[in-house]
Amino acid sequence: MRHLRVVFAGTPDFAVPCLEACRHAGVEVAAVYTQPDRPAGRGRKLAASPVKLTAQAAGIPVEQPESFKAQADRDRLAAYAPDLMVVVAYGLILPRKVLAIPRLGCWNVHASLLPRWRGAAPIQRAILAGDDESGVDLMQMEAGLDTGPVLVERRTAIAADETGGSLHDRLSALGADALAEGLRRTMAGETLAARIQADTGIEYAHKLDKAEARLDFQLPAIALERKVRAFNPWPVAEADVAGERLRIWAARALDGTPSSGDPGQVVAATRDGIDIACAEGILRLTSVQRPGGRPIGAADYLNARPELKQATL
Repeated sequence: MRHLRVVFAGTPDFAVPCLEACRHAGVEVAAVYTQPDRPAGRGRKLAASPVKLTAQAAGIPVEQPESFKAQADRDRLAAYAPDLMVVVAYGLILPRKVLAIPRLGCWNVHASLLPRWRGAAPIQRAILAGDDESGVDLMQMEAGLDTGPVLVERRTAIAADETGGSLHDRLSALGADALAEGLRRTMAGETLAARIQADTGIEYAHKLDKAEARLDFQLPAIALERKVRAFNPWPVAEADVAGERLRIWAARALDGTPSSGDPGQVVAATRDGIDIACAEGILRLTSVQRPGGRPIGAADYLNARPELKQATL
């Protein structure tokens, strides 16, 4: 087995299994790069990223440059003499001068089946679009945004009740598996075959905006169901329901059920859910959150608003 010296770059929870995969694959993790500590929580105190906490617990040196624009930051990376840099949800676009530092270049674990859903939010965009399948690609990085050739791929079906959170967790584990395979084969002396991405079917997964979370009942119910699932656990869908702004944690479109009310109108309210008329079909809310409260089921919500039980058309 060949010795492989790796620098790992990542920041959120999604990247942690990949860092662990590096540690357990037998490579030498020389350093971990992660985003600078950011304010978090109600107290807005500086908080370390999940990747930083994992690296510190393992005794791995941690670097947190704001960028790689300064020559000193690039020189510091080069001083680690990496054979390979592994990048997973790092949060910085690496310039060409950084990509050229490791002997074997830089690998990226990306949570989509490229070239579909290049960019920042591939997991949620796949659910929003109603995709049947997702996956992860281990990619050789180049200067373009997620344009590099694919080295290893893992695919998985998107379940009918899939949320952004559940798909995130499954793809995080699949990404670690794909990375472990790539490292294992490389250490065994194999040159990984690189599949050039197709120039058709390209979609960009733009960063999520909290403003997108508002439900517009002028849209079809199935589109709103996908939004509720995609935005769970962040930023969480919101809607005005009978004069009250609620966060919507779970909902489903009622297949084949015509709407008998105006879009946004409560047409039924039972223990099974609160039915809202949409431009096409009905959206049944099954888990909601009142301002200042916690997520609760429809039955508990209706106990607090008994007048809605009479809202059947």
